[in-house]
Amino acid sequence: MIWAVVLAAGESRRMGTQKLLLPFGDTTVAGAVVRAARASRAGRTLVVLGSDHEAVRDELEPLDKTRKCAGTREASPASCGFVINRNYRLGMLTSIQAGIRALPPDAKAAVIVLGDQPFLASGVIDEVIAAYEENGKGIVIPTFQGRRGHPVLIDLKYRGEVLALDPCDGLRGLMLAHPDDILEVEAGDANILRDLDTPEDYRERVKPS
Repeated sequence: MIWAVVLAAGESRRMGTQKLLLPFGDTTVAGAVVRAARASRAGRTLVVLGSDHEAVRDELEPLDKTRKCAGTREASPASCGFVINRNYRLGMLTSIQAGIRALPPDAKAAVIVLGDQPFLASGVIDEVIAAYEENGKGIVIPTFQGRRGHPVLIDLKYRGEVLALDPCDGLRGLMLAHPDDILEVEAGDANILRDLDTPEDYRERVKPS
């Protein structure tokens, strides 16, 4: 099974408030991301929490009115599970590692989705998954006009390598070690590059209802 791993652990220091809980349409920033992940071809969704984990989880759990989001062991297909990254202050890689560590042994691949990209369409996640299934490359990265973005898919044959990476280096070490196993996919969507880091980003890119 292919999992969507949503990174929702950051401190939002540049935003000055927890950006994942900011309004976005009829939901929140994190709510829009999880909604896109759950609407995609990914079999299940795992949300990695960290800073403000209780508030973020309280926001995300009610999203599904018919299937309650539960812990990963109890999660039903199409539901979302949660794991807490206690080391979130050490950087994004620690959240990727926490998510991958929490996935079951039979998980085939993980699509790493950033929790502050509410403009991301589920169709882009589907394109990344389709490219992986069709080409067999272990790392799939969407691009827009030559620039790499997110979400990034990682085959879990690399689980051990990812868990051994230095948080200071991020996923760069994995990319450098396996350049011939990387597939870039032109997504045709600039939103793979768009996230929300500052109040200016939010004011310019989002019109709260």
